[in-house]
Amino acid sequence: MNETIKTLITRGSCKEYKPDKPKKEDLDLVLQAGLKAPSGMNIQTPRFVVIQNDDVIAKLSKMNAKVMGADIDPFYGAPAVIAVLVKKECTYAYDGTLALGNMLNAAYSLGMGARWIHRCKEVFESEEGKALLKEWGLEDDVEGVGFCIIGYPANEVPTQEIKEGRVFYV
Repeated sequence: MNETIKTLITRGSCKEYKPDKPKKEDLDLVLQAGLKAPSGMNIQTPRFVVIQNDDVIAKLSKMNAKVMGADIDPFYGAPAVIAVLVKKECTYAYDGTLALGNMLNAAYSLGMGARWIHRCKEVFESEEGKALLKEWGLEDDVEGVGFCIIGYPANEVPTQEIKEGRVFYV
């Protein structure tokens, strides 16, 4: 089995991270995978904000937890977060989803752990979220797709079992 297929069928979502920040060269490769994801009409709507500042991660985590109505860390203590945003045009929501999927698989292939965290849309629709986008120079009409939390796994990342009855040949 080639390495790409192996990555795709063995990747799991990480919930426990070492405190070490990801190496810049590893993050750059993950971002390249996101940038190279297919996009409708090749418009390339995804935008990525890489966050490694602990205070900003904590702020985003609290904002995300507030949306879900829970007092937890939805980012599982990950040392880095990539906010996946999309410029609202053409097939933007699908474009961002493909980019996030590419990044999850790229992270796993590099020995890192990653996980998709939802509620990015709601976080950046809030006044506080809009202020952050403005501060970061993202004043286009963008929408949050998801957060890619990323780091080095503290433990082995389990592979999920595949549910039966989901493939149909016609």
